[in-house]
Amino acid sequence: MLIDENPVTFKTMGNEVPLHYGQGMSGVARNRNAMIEAFVTLEPLIQVAFDAGVDVRLGTACWGLYANGPGVHWLPGTVAGLADQERGWLIGAEHVIVAAGRRDIGLGFPGWEKPGVMGATAAVTLATRFGALNPRRVVILGTSAEALSAAAALRDAGIEIAAIVEQATEHVGPDHLVTELLAGGCELLTHCVVREALGGESVEGVLIAAVDKAGRAVGEERRIDCEGVVLAVGTTPVVDLLAALGCHIAFQPERGGYAPVVDAGQRTSVYNIFAVGDCAGIWPAKSLDRRIAAGEGLRAVGAILGDAENFDSAEGLDPDRPVYDLSAYRMGWVRASVIEARGGFHVCQCEEVTAREILEVRPPRYLGWQADRRNDRSLSSLLDKGPPNPDQVKRLTRAGMGPCQGRRCREQIAALLALQATAPLAAIPLAGYRAPVRPLPLAIASQLPESADQARHWELWFGILSQWQRPSEVPEFYTVSTNEATAAAVNGERGGSD
Repeated sequence: MLIDENPVTFKTMGNEVPLHYGQGMSGVARNRNAMIEAFVTLEPLIQVAFDAGVDVRLGTACWGLYANGPGVHWLPGTVAGLADQERGWLIGAEHVIVAAGRRDIGLGFPGWEKPGVMGATAAVTLATRFGALNPRRVVILGTSAEALSAAAALRDAGIEIAAIVEQATEHVGPDHLVTELLAGGCELLTHCVVREALGGESVEGVLIAAVDKAGRAVGEERRIDCEGVVLAVGTTPVVDLLAALGCHIAFQPERGGYAPVVDAGQRTSVYNIFAVGDCAGIWPAKSLDRRIAAGEGLRAVGAILGDAENFDSAEGLDPDRPVYDLSAYRMGWVRASVIEARGGFHVCQCEEVTAREILEVRPPRYLGWQADRRNDRSLSSLLDKGPPNPDQVKRLTRAGMGPCQGRRCREQIAALLALQATAPLAAIPLAGYRAPVRPLPLAIASQLPESADQARHWELWFGILSQWQRPSEVPEFYTVSTNEATAAAVNGERGGSD
């Protein structure tokens, strides 16, 4: 079975899932049939797979992977949770190859909530795959290989590149891409950031300013008219499913940040789960040559079949050595754009949490706290001796807890914590992922099969201590068939338990 959530619906795009679309999609995205036709046309191997007998499910999301582990001991094997627009269901699998791709790192500045501020991957997808990108003149932030290739793709799709903005002293991507873009008329502005996105209901222009080495704005601001701002300051592997399952995820600069640890056959730490493509790591050569991702897919097939020699070319599949400090680069953008911003704005747009509220660990506004009262608690005093943990900050401030599931803010929050702790990004733990990793309407979630015993004793299935037993009597691990808490629960219903 081949599962692909693309093409996602217009409504799903509005929820910034799976990419940061920034309300930049045109009305074309509402035409479901046209979107499916365009998707299949540009990916001819989908038709090849279908003709070969593969069960192809487009517009279907995998919202969860489950396997036996510390929290679940009753599954017969690996189970995947799937959902389309009409229903949700579970399937078993002997092997799973995850090719979930990449997403763009968010970057806040005053006005970044306006329609037209969007991620580079979303912009390129809308423009080149579906012909559904609304902004026709854009400013691009970032000069990595991924940023420059996005700029070239947008230009080739007929989008005018008003300027490419870089906060570093020089570009960090391949020279040949910079030369090509400059020759085509693009303007490159280094040591600059967007100070504000202008406009009413959507982006109409940006104010650009130069910054010094500390990220502070210097000199006069310059206005550039545009209809969109494309965030390309960094891309990160989509590890949602893998992390929620329990695969080992580590900060690997050569792979674009937090990525799954895989062996020579693309196998993760969970023996029957494989990661290929951008979700297994992002580096310049792979971004510029999709054959590398295809080679990783063949590696995984070879490992599953036990025939690695005939499926692994091994040539060119290893990550490039980073040519710049990934941690310092991303933190530099957050320092200059977020911390040194000209005014307050919401880093977490869903829950409306500012950078100051994150760093001062301010409680959610609905609790009625007074904005003018200073919070003297520091992160170090709240989080003890360990590094700042985004999950703890999320629980205290709700930053990253919204409908987009932190896709626009989680990397910004990590960078803010790293800057305050004067530590590299590698020192900040990865914020947790939990299923469902895609928004799942209750009307669909309610269709998932549930036995009467599971409904009656639901706490056992989630590894929650039974309300019918003393904590000292509860076994360390639960299973549905052997856990004594099940019998205790039945006795309790009959009035036979205290």
